[in-house]
Amino acid sequence: MAAHRKPGPRSAGGTTARTAAALALACAATATGLEGAAHAEPPPAPGQVKAKVDKLYQEAEVATEKYNGAREKARSARQRLHDLQDEAARGQDRLNSAREALGSVAAAQYRGGGLDPALQLLLSTDPDGYLDRAAVTERAGSRQHAAVGRVRTQLREIERLRGAARVELASLASRQAELERHRKTITGKLDAARDLWSRLTPGQRAALTDGTDRAARSSTGTRDGLAAPGSVTSQAPGPRAAEAVSYAYRKIGSPYVWGATGPDAFDCSGLVQAAYRSAGVSLPRTTYAQITTGRRVSRSELRPGDLVFFYSGISHVGIYVGDGRMIHAPNPSAPVRLDPVDRMPFAGATRVV
Repeated sequence: MAAHRKPGPRSAGGTTARTAAALALACAATATGLEGAAHAEPPPAPGQVKAKVDKLYQEAEVATEKYNGAREKARSARQRLHDLQDEAARGQDRLNSAREALGSVAAAQYRGGGLDPALQLLLSTDPDGYLDRAAVTERAGSRQHAAVGRVRTQLREIERLRGAARVELASLASRQAELERHRKTITGKLDAARDLWSRLTPGQRAALTDGTDRAARSSTGTRDGLAAPGSVTSQAPGPRAAEAVSYAYRKIGSPYVWGATGPDAFDCSGLVQAAYRSAGVSLPRTTYAQITTGRRVSRSELRPGDLVFFYSGISHVGIYVGDGRMIHAPNPSAPVRLDPVDRMPFAGATRVV
């Protein structure tokens, strides 16, 4: 009989209780979700994004200058290796010739040997002729001894050259690994900067860019931020500095490409190097080497053509053109352009010529 009883009210009550509990949990989860949404981090303001992007560009430029330095060292190591290999090849040719000559002498002696010299003299039908030939043979022996010495010297020299070449080969491999590390750092920083910049709306990006350009134009006091280069070059300390300034003016608008030295694209130190190269002056490739050239000048002494450097790590450089302005290659977001010197933390200046 007990097996046929109908479920009592308690079962219905249990279902109701379970439903109520589920609803309560759902409400709690919804409330938690709403509360979490209410406390979610707001997206960064456009100004904050630009500050982060600028920092990434500056860090990429530090890596770029390290890359430029490593590339110069790799190029030098490659050239030294090439020179050593050429010198070793020439030495090997000389050694081969000396060995052949030595072999010919040894073969001739072997063919002519066999009798004791005193017995050859007694049996000779021409003693005077024999004595003459013996004197020649003695001189040939001296020459042979000298030839053996030359061969030994050449062998040692070739071993030295090969050892030096192995050192340069290891140095080149190390420099190439260093280049790859810097390359990855640069591309990582630039990719992160582009990703951040892409999160802004076109209007926000335009507003930030326009604000930057207006500040630059305002600081120069000239239309579009450009002045007549003739009036600038006349204030340069010499004709080569004037030519470097003229070159920099001609390159305004050229794109920034890290590692580039012209003639159509530049990074910051590449532009400076190219400008002075056009004036017949050879400058080092990197910012931290360029600041050691010429004579250091204070900010109050600046004249057109002076190199102006920025940041504590000396990671950026421009060419001063007067009135508190410079021409420089800023970063991948902007082409070569005219900007105020106080746009970045000033680190020093040099006068090349």
